[in-house]
Amino acid sequence: METSGVSIAACESSSPLGKLETRILLMHALGLTRIQLITRCEQLLDAEQLQTMQDLIQRRYDGEPIAYLVGEREFFGLPFRVSPDVLIPRADTELLVELALQHAPPQGSLLDMGTGSGAIAIAIAHSRPDLQVTALDVSPAALKIAEDNAQRILDPGRMRLLQSSWYEALQAELFDTIVSNPPYIVKDDHHLGEGDLRFEPVIALTDHADGLSNYRIIIGGAALHLKQGGWLLLEHGYDQAEAVRSLLSEHGFTQVQTWRDLSGIERVTGGILATG
Repeated sequence: METSGVSIAACESSSPLGKLETRILLMHALGLTRIQLITRCEQLLDAEQLQTMQDLIQRRYDGEPIAYLVGEREFFGLPFRVSPDVLIPRADTELLVELALQHAPPQGSLLDMGTGSGAIAIAIAHSRPDLQVTALDVSPAALKIAEDNAQRILDPGRMRLLQSSWYEALQAELFDTIVSNPPYIVKDDHHLGEGDLRFEPVIALTDHADGLSNYRIIIGGAALHLKQGGWLLLEHGYDQAEAVRSLLSEHGFTQVQTWRDLSGIERVTGGILATG
């Protein structure tokens, strides 16, 4: 094996990236743990490893999300496989999971709409073995990622996956709780061309309209698929809480309220489908 003459320590110190990101890429490229990275800091990279690292560093320097480079992102304490076919799970979305866990009744059924990597549904199913969890997505590529994550994290048969554009594949099925983090960025929003969003699937980011069209579909169709007295919980953008609250109230939901994330931003809005 031909070595490059470059040690792990030298590769780390010469990287234009921050230490944390460089170490994450080194662990990924070399198959080492964080402790091994420290204890083997003088180990020389072979030529192939050095080339791999140089390629990864350049891609990250050019803005590609580190989660896509290493193929994984932690969410709710669980390791999720990710690819450019799905959104990268974000810490803000853990609020939606926490609220679902609080409001889903014991032994109930829960639907996650637009599941992507499966992060929300799998985190809920992992935390609440009593729930019957169904997750759907319109993208076959996203469903493959979600299925892989479910197989790695959950017991066999623990979660059902469906290909569906919102409620289309559900027929008359009813659920105790429905959750969703749908595409909500307004078309032509400048954020779509910035940061990680440049690399994420556009179909999962924007409705190509005013940012509210998917909420109209989800809220408008909820009465046919949500049991009376059940919660509908929706993640949304920083400036959409009032609009989502109005839609819920217009469609007969009660106890409509919004919860703020750790940054103090209005992040999740929900309500109860009125009985009778």
